[in-house]
Amino acid sequence: MLMEEIIRNTEDFVRKVLGKDTSGHDWYHIDRVRKNALSICKLENDGNRFIIEMAALLHDIPDEKLNDSEETGWKRLKCYIDSLMLPAEISSRIIDCIDTVSFKGGTNKEPETIEAKIVQDADRLDAMGAIGIARTFAYGGKKSRAIYDPGLPVRESMTAAEYRSGNSSSIHHFYEKLLKLKDRMNTDSARLLAEKRHHVMEDFLEQFYSEWNGKA
Repeated sequence: MLMEEIIRNTEDFVRKVLGKDTSGHDWYHIDRVRKNALSICKLENDGNRFIIEMAALLHDIPDEKLNDSEETGWKRLKCYIDSLMLPAEISSRIIDCIDTVSFKGGTNKEPETIEAKIVQDADRLDAMGAIGIARTFAYGGKKSRAIYDPGLPVRESMTAAEYRSGNSSSIHHFYEKLLKLKDRMNTDSARLLAEKRHHVMEDFLEQFYSEWNGKA
């Protein structure tokens, strides 16, 4: 198959798998990450565009949050990639990118290739700013988390399992992940894009606490 056909087939596959998601990991999230990744690729003038686009499109397919188990998710991803009959090196590089995307409470593998760094940056940008705020509360509602519980501590360090299922609130998620992302970008281009989105989140939190305390 031509690359353009593979991309179209992959778009259809992802829409079928994630199209009805209501946790902030739907097709529109995937498409935004794809656009972010291709933009960073162009700004950096580096990386294999096809690998970056494919990894961005498929990055949430194996996510354990969206599957019965992590094993089930990875099996689904690898079955799909095998069906494309890509050269082994290309398939391996796409899977490598996807394997390092997730934050996992800060315990994720560090990306080594420029493609993996770009896709990770692209996904993290979509967790920041106005979109990141909206996704945080969508996911919190899906997981039955409180909007805010001032009695809970901010978890400074945690395992991947604790990050997924520990007791927290949507506001706590800003401190446990979102506000850390600006300083964890891999590329210069993503760091510049992250600055504005970081300030949007800081302004939101300032207003939130003001209203929470009846001062706004």
